[in-house]
Amino acid sequence: MKSEIYSIVQKLIKTHSLELEEYELLIKERSPELQSFLQDEACRLRKEIYGTEVYIRGLIEFSNYCKNNCYYCGIRAENTRLHRYRLTEEEILDCCSQGYDLGFRTFVLQSGEDNYFTDEKLCKIVSQIKKKYPNCAITLSVGERTKESYQALFDAGAERYLLRHETASEDHYKKLHPVKMSYTNRINCLAVLRKIGYAVGCGFMVNSPFQTEKNLAQDLKFIEEFKPEMCGIGPFIPHKQTPFSIYPAGTASLTCYLISIIRIISPNILLPATTALGTIAPDGREQGLLSGANVVMPNLSPLAVRKDYSLYDNKICTGDESAQCRTCLDKRIQSIGFKTVIDRGDQLR
Repeated sequence: MKSEIYSIVQKLIKTHSLELEEYELLIKERSPELQSFLQDEACRLRKEIYGTEVYIRGLIEFSNYCKNNCYYCGIRAENTRLHRYRLTEEEILDCCSQGYDLGFRTFVLQSGEDNYFTDEKLCKIVSQIKKKYPNCAITLSVGERTKESYQALFDAGAERYLLRHETASEDHYKKLHPVKMSYTNRINCLAVLRKIGYAVGCGFMVNSPFQTEKNLAQDLKFIEEFKPEMCGIGPFIPHKQTPFSIYPAGTASLTCYLISIIRIISPNILLPATTALGTIAPDGREQGLLSGANVVMPNLSPLAVRKDYSLYDNKICTGDESAQCRTCLDKRIQSIGFKTVIDRGDQLR
């Protein structure tokens, strides 16, 4: 390892902070030796705080309608070849019932930005889940909304919110989204969520079109400064019905490298080994856990609609029953020395 890189790594381990140029150099100089070194340190920190426990979140993808036209996303409004669906309140509660019986104590309600789900409708669903399962955490991932909406959902019982920033560069953001979407608004939403009191999750795509090493460094610096409770990153995977269909997919290797760095930046952060990581490589989620991740998010959505929530091509686990998916994942996690636990999985301080 070069002496300059070694000094940067030691600074990161000691201070959990680097200058933007140092993050960029760490990305440019990635090597098997450096990746292994950072992975070992990330795993040491994760084990020190969370042991070998892996938190499970039950993902319920309740609507694939979306008003936006993000260039990378398969459920974008202009994809007319997608079968659209919305789950009813009863169907969502059925997913929670099944998940609770399987040991899930966090439910993640995710959808496109669907105007059908007004504050009134969504608050009712959240409050019903909270009333029925008071010992469970409710996480929302429903995009950009108003401050009043976020507050109402928080008051109804939602405690966590996932809103991927996608990129910490405004110029890069503009290359990934249509003109009417605003980088400033996305970042402001994250700040509002934090101020209200949510546990906030952000995240970004790895190897997305037009992404530079400097962009990735900006993402790492943003995470360092914003200090999210959760951070979800996964490789870019193209979808055949999007403007980015011809761009190459990202890699598990770089994604895992960045997971390790994020764990070192924020030792107690909640880091998922994402479905996208499991899609890009057969053992992607295992690689993520061995690089410092400590969360997995199996799908609790009804089998009939899973293939329709197609953010990218070839998404895994679209044909597995929830119980089958949970059993399979448990075995795979145990095979690498970890264990899933029945727990809300709050961030440890």
